[in-house]
Amino acid sequence: MTDTATQNVIAFQGEPGAYSHQACRFYRPQMEALPCRTFEDTIEAVRGGRAELAMLPVENSTYGRVADIHHLLPETGLHIVDEGFVRVRISLLAVPGAKLSDITEAMSHPVLLGQCRGFLRRHDIRSVVGADTAGSALEVARRAEPTVAALAAPLAGEIYGLEELASGIEDRQNNTTRFLVMARQPDFSRRTNAQGGTVMMTSFVFRVRNIPAALYKALGGFATNGVNMTKLESYMVDGVFTATQFYADIEGHPEDAHVARALEELAYFTSSLNILGVYPADPLRAAQSLAAAG
Repeated sequence: MTDTATQNVIAFQGEPGAYSHQACRFYRPQMEALPCRTFEDTIEAVRGGRAELAMLPVENSTYGRVADIHHLLPETGLHIVDEGFVRVRISLLAVPGAKLSDITEAMSHPVLLGQCRGFLRRHDIRSVVGADTAGSALEVARRAEPTVAALAAPLAGEIYGLEELASGIEDRQNNTTRFLVMARQPDFSRRTNAQGGTVMMTSFVFRVRNIPAALYKALGGFATNGVNMTKLESYMVDGVFTATQFYADIEGHPEDAHVARALEELAYFTSSLNILGVYPADPLRAAQSLAAAG
């Protein structure tokens, strides 16, 4: 049973001020955010009872899926209870008193450095690889050099006392990261998202049986039953080329008649099927689905 001291705690990977921390603040503002060193530590914080929920990034609109997360999800014993999309807004942060013209180096995670190439080139700022975004902001605050800045979320500047010399400097203005909220217990209830939307999502992993055209046959049930599959990804299991596991997201609840039929057909052609979670579609996803349908 969850200790009362941890019922209001949500764990995330990274230093305070990371984009995962920002996601915690936005989607669970009433909860205390617990920073963890690695994704494994974040998961273990929930499994071990130090936190009630975990906020895990799974994919980015620019750089694709987050490495290792899809391998970790089925093994955690945790369940997806919510999703959230966070717009990645990158700021150039420096010590108080520094000016943009002073900056000669910008430190951040390689992914963020790659997202700001245009800005850095225009201002003749050299890229310096840091451990992560918020960690780079912490390092810049510690060094207190007016020529060195960090690329990070505005939240990191707020936490480490840095000034925002430029904001929204990312090359792609629609850069978004999807997060999953994980809990020890599943929640299969039908519930609405923050804007009252009723679309539900179901996520699961499966392995197909070793028969010809097994994947084609397994997925056929979703097409014939009119189930929208929004994601399908494959990855090796245990480093074996012939052992492939698939991760999928679909619109709908397992108790919906057409979804139940599709999952029943899928189960016939698979050697394993594990539902990871049932949760409301984020308002951004729902809005995009309506736009595509229209």
